[in-house]
Amino acid sequence: MSISGTDAYDNEPHLPPLVGRALAAARAHGFPYSCRPEQGRLLHALAGGARGRVGETGTGCGVGLAWLASGARAGVRLIGVERDPGRARVAAEVFADRPDVRILHDDWRRIEDHGPYDVLVLDGGGTGKTPDDPPADPARLLTPGGRIVIDDFTPATDWPPRHEGSVDRPRMEWLRHPALDTIEIPLAADLATLVGTRHRTTGPARDDR
Repeated sequence: MSISGTDAYDNEPHLPPLVGRALAAARAHGFPYSCRPEQGRLLHALAGGARGRVGETGTGCGVGLAWLASGARAGVRLIGVERDPGRARVAAEVFADRPDVRILHDDWRRIEDHGPYDVLVLDGGGTGKTPDDPPADPARLLTPGGRIVIDDFTPATDWPPRHEGSVDRPRMEWLRHPALDTIEIPLAADLATLVGTRHRTTGPARDDR
């Protein structure tokens, strides 16, 4: 979720049609927090490597999920979870003609019922950024070699990375997570994303497909 993320598309004329549809829905319903286009292009690329399933928490009106769906190859299934009933309804309308996309209205933990994922984007729960939001378990939710994405960081300029004058402990925990190889990708002067790849030797992920 990016502050003024929807407005960031004002100078982005060339978008995948599905992203344009989701963006129009976000604007129509006054939702300002869509993922930024820089993040969207990264999601588009990461989804192209998925072979089975892609998930997203905090789907909003569907802009980020539309980037993922536009980049995914045929046969990949996508799951988006949104806790707000109005936004979940809007997102479901955006993807009404996409049987490969399913929108769930629920708490972010509902994403756990449909894994493991080749790509899992944590944008509305499971990031561990706040005390009331425990981090998701990538060893359980990702396929071996699967990727987890946590966005909306400010690019680090020193080590350890800091936030509001203190060590950014949520970011450090993802960067040092024992089940992941995690890197920080700067996307703009004020935006960075963490992408963690699950070790192939980490214990088995369940697959209830």
